Amino acid sequence: MPINILMPALSPTMEKGNLAKWLKKEGDPVKTGDVIAEIETDKATMEYEAIEDGTLAKIVVPEGTNDVPVNQLIAVLAEEGEDVKAAAAAAAKGAPAAKAPSAVETTPKPAQPAASSTTQQPKAAPAPPQPAAPPIQRREGGEPARINGGGLVAGAAAAAGRIFASPLARRLAKEAGIEIGRVQGSGPHGRVIARDIAAAREGRGLRAPAAASAAGPAPMIAPAMTDQQIRGLYEEGSYELVPHDGMRRTIAARLTASAQTIPHFYLTVDCDIGKLLQAREEINATAPKDKDGKQAYKLSVNDFVIKALALALQRIPDANVSWTEAGMLKHKHSDIGVAVAMPNGLITPIIRNAESKSLSAISSEMRELASRARARKLKPHEYQGGTTAVSNLGMYGIKDFTAVINPPHATILAVGAGEERAVVRNGKIEAAHIMSITMSCDHRAVDGALGAELVGAFKALIENPVMMLV
Repeated sequence: MPINILMPALSPTMEKGNLAKWLKKEGDPVKTGDVIAEIETDKATMEYEAIEDGTLAKIVVPEGTNDVPVNQLIAVLAEEGEDVKAAAAAAAKGAPAAKAPSAVETTPKPAQPAASSTTQQPKAAPAPPQPAAPPIQRREGGEPARINGGGLVAGAAAAAGRIFASPLARRLAKEAGIEIGRVQGSGPHGRVIARDIAAAREGRGLRAPAAASAAGPAPMIAPAMTDQQIRGLYEEGSYELVPHDGMRRTIAARLTASAQTIPHFYLTVDCDIGKLLQAREEINATAPKDKDGKQAYKLSVNDFVIKALALALQRIPDANVSWTEAGMLKHKHSDIGVAVAMPNGLITPIIRNAESKSLSAISSEMRELASRARARKLKPHEYQGGTTAVSNLGMYGIKDFTAVINPPHATILAVGAGEERAVVRNGKIEAAHIMSITMSCDHRAVDGALGAELVGAFKALIENPVMMLV
């Protein structure tokens, strides 16, 4: 039977994708694991792998097409021995879908998204961004597949108050101590599935408790100006309308949610980086060179910042946390995200286990991640998660600023430029290299005193870099 291939959700925030390139032509044989297309998400360009053998019978969406909705039919695969022309003709006529192979609910592996066989699903209300998962599978000519151990949910029944959830989701919710009725489902017709529980553990996708709803209406938020109202303030022809791309829309949605749902507070200190600059100069001067005379590494101030923040979180482990409604996630390692500027936006690749890595290893890894980030070649696991983040605008001459927390982090460190300033030491005015840093904290997870301890630990390390080597 023909196998329908849909536009997959390749990132947690993906609602649409750009079909950048087809790597197979109509009539080409396809083996499981073959890369058949390249798809641009809001964060990166990713390869799309086939999960079944067959022949590519029909390409429905040509390469170069932008803003293809997730779960839209993009191609049809004919099974081995099947009439390719008949499969292509069925696709052209929009033949109804059929019986699907059973789909087993598993933890998604966003780094290796797989193509799916399915027909276009009934359109449900948009759900909050969730971790990526492979699309549902169906075949031509039969009833809708049973998804994650259950069938499609009738909207009327859902509205009546019955909670629809897969058995695995119910078990995971029970283990996590999460009330299943508060979890917003992203499955068909609002069904709660495993990835929704994973999101709930990170504090996302949870409805307000019933008691809170009964207490009274939520505070009103002033409505934003409409596009028409904004354009009406300017003379026609005095501006150019540049449509938002997927990355810009994602940044806008995530940071708006962060500002509205996370109670931020800020802690600022000045750090004397004189010893750091001296150590950096000496280390770089003695770095080994290859046969072409190229240095094996060249440390930046940001490499020291990453290492110092990672060690500070280990010294103050109560600040190395993420807030969830069910409880605090207390992280064992310091996974440091680092904001990297890209055309039309930014992305935050993550240095995993940064507390255990050398400065030279951090420098090399950061350089490689930043290069692939700008080329939109990062895989989801390289920018999703993390326990905190660093945003450094010092290279632009910014003295100090505050950064918006990137959920599910509880902190973010904003780093300004290092510059010579007059300081008073022992009653005398001296020149010193000073760098201002500001820590943004989620007050639900990190109280003022705890945040101050974290900033103090960071300051002690950054001002005495030899302590990072102990």
